[in-house]
Amino acid sequence: MASNEEAVEEANGDSFQAVRQRLRDRSKKVAQTKEMLSKQAVQTREILSKQAVKIAKQAEEHERFINKVTHLLGVLGFGAFCFLLGARPQDIPYVYCLFYVTFVPLRWIYYRFKKWHYYLLDFCYYANTIFLVMLLLYPKNEKLFMVCFSFAEGPLAWALIVWRCSLVFSSVDKIVSVLIHLLPGIVFFTIRWWDPVTFEAMHPEGTVQRSSWPYVEDKSYLWTWLFVVPLAAYTIWQVLYFLIVNVLRRQRLLSDPEVMTSYRELSKKAQKANNIWWRLSGLLGDQNRMLMYTLFQAIFTVATMALTVPIFLSYEMHLVFQILKVSASVWNGGSFLLEVMPRQVILKEKKKSETQPLQTQLVQSAEMNQSDSKPLLVDNLNENSSQQNLLSLLEASEEMDSSAETEPQPS
Repeated sequence: MASNEEAVEEANGDSFQAVRQRLRDRSKKVAQTKEMLSKQAVQTREILSKQAVKIAKQAEEHERFINKVTHLLGVLGFGAFCFLLGARPQDIPYVYCLFYVTFVPLRWIYYRFKKWHYYLLDFCYYANTIFLVMLLLYPKNEKLFMVCFSFAEGPLAWALIVWRCSLVFSSVDKIVSVLIHLLPGIVFFTIRWWDPVTFEAMHPEGTVQRSSWPYVEDKSYLWTWLFVVPLAAYTIWQVLYFLIVNVLRRQRLLSDPEVMTSYRELSKKAQKANNIWWRLSGLLGDQNRMLMYTLFQAIFTVATMALTVPIFLSYEMHLVFQILKVSASVWNGGSFLLEVMPRQVILKEKKKSETQPLQTQLVQSAEMNQSDSKPLLVDNLNENSSQQNLLSLLEASEEMDSSAETEPQPS
């Protein structure tokens, strides 16, 4: 009996060991699979980043030709949009959706190369994403329409004026910046006042005639969906933005000062101009400038959202507001073409003329080194030091060129 029990115990022990070994093998396979997937994800990210850099560099090499083509297509597109706005206003929302899903990914590629990709976390992109969802998935939701109306004709529309966005047909970046702020307001203007579907909804069969679409029950209903709810949605964005930029990506931003965010761009320009905004943001000290910036943005959002209520109720006021936005962007575009662009061209040509003699001298010195078969050690050291100085000068001039480029306006 004892020998049988011992045999059973040994068999149970062997089976237990086998199960443990199988579990260990499975856990190793799972760990190996996770490691392999993480490596593939890193490789995919690196490939996408390299492709983004490559595309952006190719665009810079053919900048003049691209600007001419952009100007031609921009003018033709603007004319076609105006025709469509008058002939088929009900199709304007689909034009906007096509624009957004096409140009925002391309903008990410370009901004990733420029280290401006954190601009895509700004409120304007958050709001435009909500617009896209509303137009494609919930086009008849009246409450969501009012929230989107508040975003489009509130912070986005006034940002177009306050941040002086310029409609320049030769610049894809500036066209996209203007349209991201301008198009949503035009879309919701057409839906509210010009869309035939809206007219039908105002007179549904078998029901009492409605005076408007969306239907407004009373003033409290109006303020709830044009002010309170949009403000709550804005607060959610502000919290998410703070967590991503100031908590999750804080070390990344601190380690690379070339990475741009809205706050960095605005503070840099305000400090350079030493204007009233820079002085106001420093009331609580330099360490609290981010807090003051957030406070100013919240005040701006509250004020502009409150203004959407009278705009929502008046066709005439809404129409005048559309004309004001278009006029401001065109005016700013003219100022850019006549005042800013000539200075940029002169600056670029000046930098090129300064760098060309240095490049020629560097090439000549390299050729002399190759032709000299037995140079002295001291001469080599002197020549190497001179080449290093020339290289440092070239790098400095290239940095000056890059710093002179126009950066995007914050949203």
